[in-house]
Amino acid sequence: MLNNIKPKEATAIINSLLGGVVPKLGVQHITVGRSPEIEAFVTSLDEVKNGHSMVKFWIGDFGSGKSFMLHLLNTVALKQKFVVANADFTPDNRLYANDGKAVALYSAIMDNIAIQTKPEGGALATLLEKWIEQVLTRTAEAQGIALTDIRDEKYLPKVQAAIMSTIQELTDVGGFDFGTVVMKYYEGYITDNDLLRRHALKWLKGEYRTKTEARQDLGVREVITDVNYYDMLKNFGRLFVSMGYSGFMINLDEAINLYKISTAPMREKNYEKILTIYNDCFQGKVSHLFINFAGTREVLENERRGLFSYQALKSRLAINKFETSEIRDFAQPVVRLMPLTHDEVFVLLQKLKEIFDFNYQTTIDVSDADIHAFMEELFNKPGANEFLTPREVIRDFLNILSLLRQNPGLNKQQLFSEVQIRDERPNESAVDAIEVL
Repeated sequence: MLNNIKPKEATAIINSLLGGVVPKLGVQHITVGRSPEIEAFVTSLDEVKNGHSMVKFWIGDFGSGKSFMLHLLNTVALKQKFVVANADFTPDNRLYANDGKAVALYSAIMDNIAIQTKPEGGALATLLEKWIEQVLTRTAEAQGIALTDIRDEKYLPKVQAAIMSTIQELTDVGGFDFGTVVMKYYEGYITDNDLLRRHALKWLKGEYRTKTEARQDLGVREVITDVNYYDMLKNFGRLFVSMGYSGFMINLDEAINLYKISTAPMREKNYEKILTIYNDCFQGKVSHLFINFAGTREVLENERRGLFSYQALKSRLAINKFETSEIRDFAQPVVRLMPLTHDEVFVLLQKLKEIFDFNYQTTIDVSDADIHAFMEELFNKPGANEFLTPREVIRDFLNILSLLRQNPGLNKQQLFSEVQIRDERPNESAVDAIEVL
């Protein structure tokens, strides 16, 4: 059943799932039951490649696989030559703020930029250098300078002029400072000035907090802030497309942390930012941009503090009233993630058993019949229908495999019977109780 899995991927899968988180690598090897969603997503990617932009909301119960789905989308998009970035909303990261929390989200996005050759993130410097090489080649051809000579410091002004000219063509807002910083990066690149390159990357990642510090280090007058970070994301999107990439995809998980914002005005400002992004994408104001949000049904549908509390979003995100669990509409902005069937869970556990054995170079004595017995024990326990999630099933199964690997004589059936159902959902009623109106 294993298909060309690499040892590094197997280790990432097992270690991450044992820790209760989604692996950054290898999610395609443990994907079951999401083929229709992926097919629709590939169609959307094709539209974005052709110049459109897209926003999708991946909605499901706690532990239903939303984060897994975003990582799977990453894998697919990277193969389609997209630049991809991931970030989680947290109490300190959000879309709108006036105290640095929005630019903190921007910094997290820039830190996690990935391309196919660097799928784990940290690819911003690689992309900058690739783009600079392209500018060098075009400048050498235009100026009649040999490629072997263009890096000479005497040609620095010509290359810097070409960088600035290209940046000005690509950017709408903040282009001058953006171009100046990229020129500084190039200067550090050809003079082996690592400090200058680090300062340029620091600015581009939104890590300067004062204009004074940025002016001292780079000679620019502005920094990336809560106000202008979205414009910078759009600038980077155009830059990536100019390099030959298909587009820029940004995945934003844990939208529950927007729902949890205690003050209604601040929460509405964040929803207003979502509306701005939504309108920009679907009205054609930006191109080649794909933004995915992931959250629970409560985050979407709660009319007091969820997305539906903001009327303009509610009207745009209303579910197709003709959709059922059997008849799906994947073209709409909201994609509901249905629970895995028992057959799909069985196939998933089979795959995990093979990956576990491959990772540890062993063969655990757990047969398909044992997997069935484990599932029967688990799904028949009180509370299973209400509280059991794929995350719990996976972690319990891998914990048992881990015990059996280290203690081969243990009784499997006894281990199966000792599995307990836990309610791991966040207490959203408590969130409602602390709301400050």
